[in-house]
Amino acid sequence: MLDVVAVVLAALACVLAGLALRRTTSRRTGDDVDALPEDVHGLRQEVAALKAENRDALRHLSVVRYDAFGDVGGHLSWSLALLDDAGHGVVLTSIHGRSEARTYAKSIASWSCEQQLSPEEDEAIEHARP
Repeated sequence: MLDVVAVVLAALACVLAGLALRRTTSRRTGDDVDALPEDVHGLRQEVAALKAENRDALRHLSVVRYDAFGDVGGHLSWSLALLDDAGHGVVLTSIHGRSEARTYAKSIASWSCEQQLSPEEDEAIEHARP
């Protein structure tokens, strides 16, 4: 008789433990679901802020290497375009001759320049354009 009572009490304890676990799980799931939209909204705000910050970054770049003079080989001369999303930035050019090298910087605004650009500088800007 004592064995039967112990089995019944054990079964009742298992049922009560299962109900308690179900209630705890449903409460946690409810909290997570309520918190989710708040988390997603915060993440969206952070992504938007990072995108706005990234627009001004000089992240579009291109290098064009070439021989500036016929008597100097090896593509030692180069033009480098560094531009942001709006096409603002700089083109750096280094022209290597037999006895000297000269470096120039030209400001770029909206994918164009007030100064005359060399064909290689134009090519660097076009390759950097997204």
